[in-house]
Amino acid sequence: MSELQDPATMSEKDLKNVVNDYRTKISQNERTLKGVFRELKLHRTNIDELKEKRDKLNAQVKELATKAREEKKLRDEVNGKIAEIKASNEKVRGEKDKITGSISELKAKRDEYNKLSRGSVESLSKAYAAELDKFLNADIPLKHEIDIFSRLTDLKQRIDSASTADDIHKKIVETYKQSESIYKADGTPGGNIKELAEESQKHHLTMLESYKKVDELRKEADMYHSQIKETYDVVSPIREKIDPLKTKISQLRDELSVYLDKLNDIQLEKDEKKIDEQHSVAKEKFEKTGKMSLQDLKLLMEKGDLKF
Repeated sequence: MSELQDPATMSEKDLKNVVNDYRTKISQNERTLKGVFRELKLHRTNIDELKEKRDKLNAQVKELATKAREEKKLRDEVNGKIAEIKASNEKVRGEKDKITGSISELKAKRDEYNKLSRGSVESLSKAYAAELDKFLNADIPLKHEIDIFSRLTDLKQRIDSASTADDIHKKIVETYKQSESIYKADGTPGGNIKELAEESQKHHLTMLESYKKVDELRKEADMYHSQIKETYDVVSPIREKIDPLKTKISQLRDELSVYLDKLNDIQLEKDEKKIDEQHSVAKEKFEKTGKMSLQDLKLLMEKGDLKF
């Protein structure tokens, strides 16, 4: 806008031209401002749509991530049961191996004593009794007594070995009975490992599928978020036009008011002059004819020519 002119030095025609010029400029700036708001509204609508899509995807991501964590928790619980079963199996296996080793050791000792005894306690005892009877009661030569005594000594050692073998056998039987519950144990508290492994795999695959979908949805949500940022980058310079335009329009209106005030003053002067002329005519008419119209009466009363 050119430098503000002094309204006092301008004619009514020039004032009207300047006023029209200001009004044209104000109208142009207001149209430009409305265009900016329309453009912003379009971008705002686009941003709102993008935000709606992004937020919807983020909500799905949150839901799927929760599901994935739940599946992971279930998988880990099942894996815990599997680990517990395996540990129990190892314990049972260790106990079985310990018992088996002990029994094998006892059997080896028993078999060694059986080899030394070469007969049962009962049969060897009968043979020992028969030989002892001969040794004590039969009338036999000294040489035969020596042979019998030698056989008695050998039989006594064999009876001791047979007796020890029987004792060891009893201990083996006892060990079997005591370890019966361990040998029957399957080492699977809480379920079958194969079934649990299948259940764990099911939870694991569901978890992986959920996380895969989470990644896909998050990428799509990030794409919309990037578009939102790009739109804001476009909107920012457009929004920056608003305040300067508002300031310009306000300035133009302020400047316009100066010229409008002068035009109003001119119009008031013209109106006053017109009223004075009408008053003079009405007064002259009343003085000459004594007649007047309602408008004449109003003018004469306002000027103080007539009082009631």
